[in-house]
Amino acid sequence: MNGTMVNYYFHCKRQCYMFAHRLNLEDNSEIVKIGKAIHEDRAKNSENTEIKIDNIALDKINSKYVTEVKKSDADVEASKWQLLYYLKILKDKGIERKGKLEFVEKNKTDKKIIFVELDEDTERELAKYIEEIEKLLEADELPEVVKKSGCKKCAYYEYCYI
Repeated sequence: MNGTMVNYYFHCKRQCYMFAHRLNLEDNSEIVKIGKAIHEDRAKNSENTEIKIDNIALDKINSKYVTEVKKSDADVEASKWQLLYYLKILKDKGIERKGKLEFVEKNKTDKKIIFVELDEDTERELAKYIEEIEKLLEADELPEVVKKSGCKKCAYYEYCYI
């Protein structure tokens, strides 16, 4: 499991399942390319960017925060749980940090920032979600399509609807 799968679980269980089973349609997605470009641009002018630990890739880490950068705040809940998953992985390795979500929206001068912390209650809730994700990924059948407003922008749209 990785942070992307946790994010997708909250965003769309079908997307999570397909991504985890290596049906990756994101390489052709303009939206995914924009997100990668934002990360690359930030990495040029910053230290401690894109740090890989086991199966996770942290956008940035310092003595206080793990920072996850997103191009949009369209799904804050999914982004929050992805970051909490990263905090849990680090905590298990003896590294305790707080989390910071930065949303870098186009055409906006101010970036939106949300802070998260992994406390005991959140950690228990995360454990429950991880168990649910593992069950989803072990299933033999692809989850049904759930029509949402954001589906047309999804990299998997053609697979689900065409």
